[in-house]
Amino acid sequence: MICRWLACTLFVFALVACRHDSSEAQVRAAIAAVAHAAEAGSTSDLGEPISEEFDGNAGELDRRGLISMVRLLALRGEHVGVTMGPVSIEQRGERMVATFTVSLTSGGKLLPEQMGLYEVESAWRKEGGDWRCYSASWKHAF
Repeated sequence: MICRWLACTLFVFALVACRHDSSEAQVRAAIAAVAHAAEAGSTSDLGEPISEEFDGNAGELDRRGLISMVRLLALRGEHVGVTMGPVSIEQRGERMVATFTVSLTSGGKLLPEQMGLYEVESAWRKEGGDWRCYSASWKHAF
């Protein structure tokens, strides 16, 4: 009888744990969503996990610039391929830092010098209950 009660209790806790994604899983899902949105040229989906205060490469690119770049590529009918490497996530207080490599490819001519393999470090924080990227830095990987 005690074994059945214990098994039922563990089962209920397992269901509750599965129901609420961990913060790390939410950040991983948001990174995957950004990659998918960039490939699809979907600016609305791309902007969702990106904070309004996003700072890319120390002022090189803000949220609006990122969305505009993807919109321009989509309007020109150009496709950007995004291949993600493994994502490593480290919690730092109430924030998360995700590092990964990403390979960008294109069949178009608009951004050929910007295609290639990049090392990326992105910083995430909770905003309104969702994890949003507020900062990212990237450099060509050799």
